[in-house]
Amino acid sequence: MSTRKAWRELITRPALTLLPGAYDALSARLIEVHGFEALIAGGYAALGSMMAAPDHGQSNMRDMADHYARICAAVSIPVFVDADTGFGGVHNITRAVRALEAAGAAAIFIGDQVFPNRCGYLPGKEIVAAETMLARLYAALDARTDPDLFIAARTDTFAIEGLDAAIERCQTFMEAGADLAIPQGVDEFDAIKRVLAEVPGSHIANQSHAAGKPKVTLDQLEELGVTAVIFPSALLFAAAGGVVRALQSLKRDRSFNGVAGELMSLDDYYETVGLKAMLEKERRYDARAASLVKGKPDAAA
Repeated sequence: MSTRKAWRELITRPALTLLPGAYDALSARLIEVHGFEALIAGGYAALGSMMAAPDHGQSNMRDMADHYARICAAVSIPVFVDADTGFGGVHNITRAVRALEAAGAAAIFIGDQVFPNRCGYLPGKEIVAAETMLARLYAALDARTDPDLFIAARTDTFAIEGLDAAIERCQTFMEAGADLAIPQGVDEFDAIKRVLAEVPGSHIANQSHAAGKPKVTLDQLEELGVTAVIFPSALLFAAAGGVVRALQSLKRDRSFNGVAGELMSLDDYYETVGLKAMLEKERRYDARAASLVKGKPDAAA
């Protein structure tokens, strides 16, 4: 089964799917190794890992497509990626969708902020008119060459105009053909319950580290009927915290002894990155080449 078909099954089944956020290829591989069925790769984590910068829309389509391609190539599970606003007008959106599709994304989401996009949890957000967002969505839907590519539409209306306006936009997105509508920032029990009752389709909850302490437990989300929860930035913060502790240990003790228990073992690292398989491939190719030339006269003779 393709990752895109697998994603569509995951997102419609009644069980709650947990989607940790990858910030690079190694973190994506670790997510898969630890048994998760899918992952999200968002702009917040991408900008943090690629540029050591906050997510203020300073990336471009090619940066993101290349970043997501490395993540998708590292795993065999579905990857849900952030297409920001589509990186421009409808023609830019066409190119962006096709680039993300070629990168291997199983699903993408595109939002209704003005271009350039910024993290939905940061101040200063502005949204475009509903008609502009619908044009983006139509362009994205028409751009996909694989009908199984899952396209979600996200709105930041809630933080600016409130829940009623966010629900209305989500309803319009679904009417226009989106596979899923995401009301960014709707993270309280009663508000999520209203969205589930009034917006057709599945619902993905967001428990971003950038939003602070979650207001709803995973058990409550599952009880409501939420099909998936994304954790787009927690692993980025976990990795940064681990690096800080290691550096503090080195600076203080002139060794990593203080954090030895936190470090991945060499054997586990090589297992994760596939060293044994790579060495075996080299051995097979060398043996195959040797068997072909064995017994032949030296070409240089």
